[in-house]
Amino acid sequence: MDVLLTIPLGVTLQLLLFFGLRAVLRMPARGAAVVVALASVALYIPYAILLWPGADVLALHLAIYLLAAYALGLIGGYRSGTDAERGFHWAPTAIIAFFVVLVLFDAVLVVVATRGLPEPVARALLPATAERRDVSSAFPGVVDNNLQKKESQYNAYLEQVERQQARGWAIRKGWLGPVHAGQPAVFQVAVEDRDGTPLQGAQISGSFLRPADTRMDRPLTLTETRPGVYQAELVLPAPGAWNLVLQIRHGEEWHEVRGNTRVAGPGN
Repeated sequence: MDVLLTIPLGVTLQLLLFFGLRAVLRMPARGAAVVVALASVALYIPYAILLWPGADVLALHLAIYLLAAYALGLIGGYRSGTDAERGFHWAPTAIIAFFVVLVLFDAVLVVVATRGLPEPVARALLPATAERRDVSSAFPGVVDNNLQKKESQYNAYLEQVERQQARGWAIRKGWLGPVHAGQPAVFQVAVEDRDGTPLQGAQISGSFLRPADTRMDRPLTLTETRPGVYQAELVLPAPGAWNLVLQIRHGEEWHEVRGNTRVAGPGN
């Protein structure tokens, strides 16, 4: 859901509905503003539930739509003469101005978090790196909002851990030599059963995960090079910390291994 599209589009539709109610049905400004506010909430909430952009984006849209409806009712009532006799009081203007600044600030934070700073602003504010690499100011990580789903997944994970411990497989994993960002490196996994016999014919796949930036995740599939030993060559694009998730399948048995590693810079 692109807030730079949905917010202007929603406010434009509010303006059309407001002036349509005023012109066609001859509704008073405040009554038309109430209808606009109710219609905005009734239409946007189901749309947001289907696409679920997150609670912060939902609250941002509702705040802007309700604020726009309030401003239309206030300004429309003044222009029609209901408030003109008493004068346009400064207090409503101050309230509207406060919320406009607050909503705009929140909108900037949401856009920067999802898209990052514009390139000229990022170049001026963010420190230059030694490798002259592009620095991302966005946060494209994934946040799961379904707590019930997370709880069921955690319970399934605990059951899987118990089965893996009872299985007694011995798994050794690591790089064959130093690993540098942007350069090919070989990752190896050796698997033995509880009797110390190499586990042959397994299918091993997984991913190296970049914390807070899912765009840099790298999948891998390992090939058996000798009995019980599996290897894959891959390139990790950036230095620093990486997480690892491996799935080992052998017949009907499934084993998951997690770990982390640190990658050196290209010149280190």
